[in-house]
Parts: sequence; structure tokens; C-alpha cells
Amino acid sequence: MSSSIFDRISFVSLFLVIVLLPLFFLPFTNIPVETSKGLLLVLGLAVCVIGWGLARFFDGRIILPRSANLLAGGGIVLAFFLSAIFSKASQVSFFGTMFDIGTFWFVFAGFLLMLMSAIILRDPKKAKIVLFGAILSGAFVMIFQAARFFLPEFLSFGVLVGKTGNALGSWNALGIFAGFSTLMSLVVVEFFSTTKIEKIILQVLTILSMVIVAAVNFPFVWELIGVFALIIFVYKVSLASKGRAEGAEKTPFPVFSFIIILITLLFFISGQLIGGYLPNRLGLTNSEVRPSLSATISVTKSVLKEDPVFGSGPNRFGEAWAMHKPVSVNLTPFWDVSFNSGSGLLPTFAATTGSFGILALLIFFFLFLKSGVKSIFSSIKHGSNWETMAFFVLALYMFVACFFYSGGAVIFLLALSFAGIFIGLSASLHSRGEIAISYLNDHRKSFFSILFIVFLLLVSAALTFKYAERLMSVSYFGRALSAPSIPVAEASISKALALHQNDLYLRTYAQIYLLKLNSLVTKGSSLSEEDKVTLQATLDQAINGAELAIKYNPNNYLNFQTLGSLYQSLASFGVKDAYSKAMEAYKLAVVLNPNNPGLKLALANVSLAEKRTKEAKDYANEALALKANYLDAFIILSQIARSEGDNALALSYGQTALSLDPDNEDLIKYVETLRRAATAVAPTTKKK
Repeated sequence: MSSSIFDRISFVSLFLVIVLLPLFFLPFTNIPVETSKGLLLVLGLAVCVIGWGLARFFDGRIILPRSANLLAGGGIVLAFFLSAIFSKASQVSFFGTMFDIGTFWFVFAGFLLMLMSAIILRDPKKAKIVLFGAILSGAFVMIFQAARFFLPEFLSFGVLVGKTGNALGSWNALGIFAGFSTLMSLVVVEFFSTTKIEKIILQVLTILSMVIVAAVNFPFVWELIGVFALIIFVYKVSLASKGRAEGAEKTPFPVFSFIIILITLLFFISGQLIGGYLPNRLGLTNSEVRPSLSATISVTKSVLKEDPVFGSGPNRFGEAWAMHKPVSVNLTPFWDVSFNSGSGLLPTFAATTGSFGILALLIFFFLFLKSGVKSIFSSIKHGSNWETMAFFVLALYMFVACFFYSGGAVIFLLALSFAGIFIGLSASLHSRGEIAISYLNDHRKSFFSILFIVFLLLVSAALTFKYAERLMSVSYFGRALSAPSIPVAEASISKALALHQNDLYLRTYAQIYLLKLNSLVTKGSSLSEEDKVTLQATLDQAINGAELAIKYNPNNYLNFQTLGSLYQSLASFGVKDAYSKAMEAYKLAVVLNPNNPGLKLALANVSLAEKRTKEAKDYANEALALKANYLDAFIILSQIARSEGDNALALSYGQTALSLDPDNEDLIKYVETLRRAATAVAPTTKKK
């Protein structure tokens, strides 16, 4: 069988992965958009690797780019692997809930995509096909999203929610991709040979992409577009100057690039005056929140003090944030948000993989920038090689976006794939840029090479099957969350756990059985003997689910918080020693999240239920020390003061709480009750 058939299969599969990444999602399922990208990545890579391996099996020759960038990329994968090995929650670091973007396996798949792109797409013709395919994909995304602004329900496909639901995942990620689409079209317009009609179509697509950027209204994207459009403009002017100096044909002034720069400058300077016009007209809101860069750096420093070499472990930024977040965050509306990533994707990687990971990332980007700048000046000198320059600039755009924003899977994977194409093209231009290995004429080389290829094929197939199994669990988990009844939710979460066990599923399992327990308890004296047996079994299953979540990841405060909340609910059902066990679980949660006022208040509530008034008061005051505007803490202190007969102090706390939420009708009635009680006591005291 000819190796060219399998080479064609590997090219087509890789092409489809790169081109369909921005578009792909599974309609009418319970699988989130970003999770579905993993399916495309894993299946496409598996077919690509298997096709490439079979082609090498038949032709007996392996050609690899001779690139320090690829070795540096391998260093990043090694850093993630070692960090995951030494992580205190290895299962979280290797795979996570569902192939999470910060896990070892996701990073491994991403850099495998980069490697295969460098190997398979090192031919300029193939690279150009991928570039035009990506432009076409971007056009579909822009047109589809523009249509969704006016027909959000009709074009939701059962997955996309509201006008801001999109095929990229997050709203800001769509803005970054729209900027990427703008630059792709701009690069082709300025440097590639196109017909007049093609150039007009690309210019229209550029304007449409910028309209989507304006609709997203993410100022950072305007900055990125402006800077990279300026690079393209200066580069084109440099080529024109060189051409005039050599007496070559006059190169036209890059008017289109200059117009793009002026538009981005207008949006950047005007702020919300112009930037907010289109979102307001379309009724679009951008509510994404994330930690600041300074807060991320602060958390990273704390992590490095504890684990300087390998960090806390991949995919564990949420735990690091809970342990080391700045207290000032408690004064914001997002004080109880568990952030799973920092200000950007690359800073998040730095925080979780330690000094080894940071060094590996720095080496990779230094080598990438060095080779990229060299290729740009080479292109200016020789007046050709536009593909190499284009893929470097576009990959750099995505990497910069990943540094300043956690853009999700698509942004990161496109950055790696375009970087891989750039590496392959750069290597192919040098006489000694590639390594060729022939093994059919040497029986020793042949044996080990074929053994390696067979091993590669088997591992690719096995990992794909394992991933597909875990992907199915996501669908069952989604059904459990949206189930119309407790029995349906119970069956769905059990199936999800049978396919893939993790603490998120286990916490949900515990909560479902708590709901079932509550429905049984409400029957009261009408419980049959069978119901009583079911009641005990349900109680055990609820507790077991929370305890298994802790066993899976004993470093996640949410698992202890779930157990504490569970025991607190069980105490109201009369379960023996439930309050003491709730206290124990909450205290362990506080150890993992010391600056969370909500956990302190939970301890205050449990103490108050057990009539330990002094402890309740102390915990409530500790909560206020962490969050001075904590309304619930003032209410508890007011209730404690009222139970002690100090109506004046109770009223003072109540009025403070009301000042924080003046439109709360229940709180208004409560304060009015306190005011009457305090007024009634005053005359009596005076008479005595």
C-alpha cells in the first residue's frame, strides 16, 4: 500500500483539526462548547498520528525538523509531567474533571499538535491551504455570530445561551478570535498574490471581524490589533523602501493597514463613548471576571515559596487562589468566586508548574521570538517567504493573548498549531534544517523504529478510547444537573461516576442524595418501613459522596465545605453528632481557604445552632475582619445581640446591614421590629 495515501489522511485530519477548532461544538447535547473542542482535538490527532505512523511504516523514512523550538516545547511537556507526578492531587493535575486546559494531558496534546503541524505542514503549499482554510473558518464564525445577535434562540442549537453564547466558549475569547481573523485577512491582503475580487472579499471579512470585536467590546483586543497591524504596516513600508532603493517595481502604500490602525486607535482612545455604542444597541453585556495580573503574581510568589521547583501542580490554580488570595478581593462582589485560572493562561501555567515550568516557558518563547525576528528580517532581505512571516506573526498574536487573558482551548491550540507550522517552514528553508532517518536497510534500526511506530499507534488508539469514555460522562453529568426529578438525577450522576470519577461529580452526587433525603424526611410519620430503610441508605450515600470527593482531592476546600454543609443540613433532621462533624469539616475548609469570610460565617451559624454564643460571635467578627461590608455577618451579630437581650446593639447591627442593602424588604421589616423592641424597652427602664 502506498504511503502517500496515509500521508494524505494525516494531512486532512490535521487540517480539519486546525480549521474546525473555532467552529466545532456538539449541538443539542449537555456537553459544554469548550469540552467538545477536546473531542475534535483528540480524534483528529489520533487519526493524524496513526496515518503518519502507517505512512512511515511503509516508506521506511522519518523526516523531522531540526528545531530548538521543538526541544523547548518538549521541555514544557516534561515540566508539566514532573509537576503532575509530584502534585498532591495527581488525578487533578493529569486529567482533571474533563481534559481541563491546565492539565498535563491537555498540554501534551497541544504540543503534539504543534509537533505534527511542524512535521506535516512544513510544505509552503500545505501551509497556505491551512491559512486560507483558517480564514474561511473565521468567516463562518463571524457570519454565524452576527446572525446570532438577531436570532439567538433559533441559532442556539440547544447549547449556546443568549446572544453572547458562541462557538469559542467565552465572550472575550470570541473577541480575541475576531482580532485573529482580522489579522489573517490583513496579512493575506498585504503580502499574498490575490485577485481583485479576492482582495475585496478579504477586506470585507476584515471589516466584519472588526464589527464583532466592537460588539464584544474587549479593549485589550483593540490594543492587540493596533500593535500587530502597526507591525504589518511598518513591515510593508520597509519592503517598499527596500524596493525603491534597489530600483524594483514600486510597491503600493499599505493604505488598508493604515486604515485599520486608525480605527483601532479611535476605539482605544474614545473608550466607552464609541466602544459601548454597538453593545448597547444590540443589548450585549460582558460579565466575565478574572484575577488581576498583580493578584496572580502574588499567588504565584506564595506558591513558589511552598513548592519552588514543581509548583502546586498543573490544573490546581483554584486551590492556590483559595489558599493565597489577597484579602482585598473580599471587598469586591467576587469574594467567594473560586477562580481556576489567573489573569492569563501562561501566568496560570507559571503559578502551577513552579520554577521548572517557568524556565521551560521562558526558553521556549525566547527561542520562538529569536527565530521569528530572524525570519522577518530574512523576508525583508529576500522579498519572499511570506508564509513563514505570516504564521509567526499570527502565532505571536495568540501567545500574547494567552499571556494577558485565559482565552480557553481554541486560542491556545491555534497558537501552538500556527507556531508548529512556522517551525516546520523555517526548518524546510535551511539546507540542514531537517533530520532524515531511513531504517529499512538496517535491520537493527528497522526493528526499533517499527516497534516505536507500533507502540505509537497502540497508545494513540488506547488514549482515544479512554478519552471517549470520559467524554460520555460529561453528557450524563449534564443530564443530572438538568434532570426533572430526583430519580432521573440519581441515575444520571451514577452513570457519570461509573465512567469517570472526580470531586465535582462526587459533590453533585452528595447534593442529589441530600435532596432525596429531604423529600423522604418531609413525609414525617407517614414513612413506611421500606422508606425508613431507604432513608438510612440515602443518608449513607450522601455522606459517602462527600467523603469520596475529599479522598479524591483533599486539597480542595469545596469538598470540605460540601461535607460541612451536608452535616449542617443533617443536624436539622436530628442526626446525632452532625453539628460537631459540620464544625470539623468547616474548620478543615478554613485551613485550605483561610481568607474566605463565608466559611467563618458558616462556623458562626453552626456554633449558634449549638447555643455556643461566644464562639458564634467570635467567628462572625472574624468574618467581618476579612470582609468589612459582609451583610450576613452583621445580621448574625444582630441576632446574637437580640438573643442576649441587647436590643440597642441588635438594632445597631441591623441598621448597618440595612445600609449595605437598603432595598431589602425583609431586612427593612427586621430592622423595624428591632426599632420597636428597643423603643419599648426604653420607657420601662426610665420608669424603674
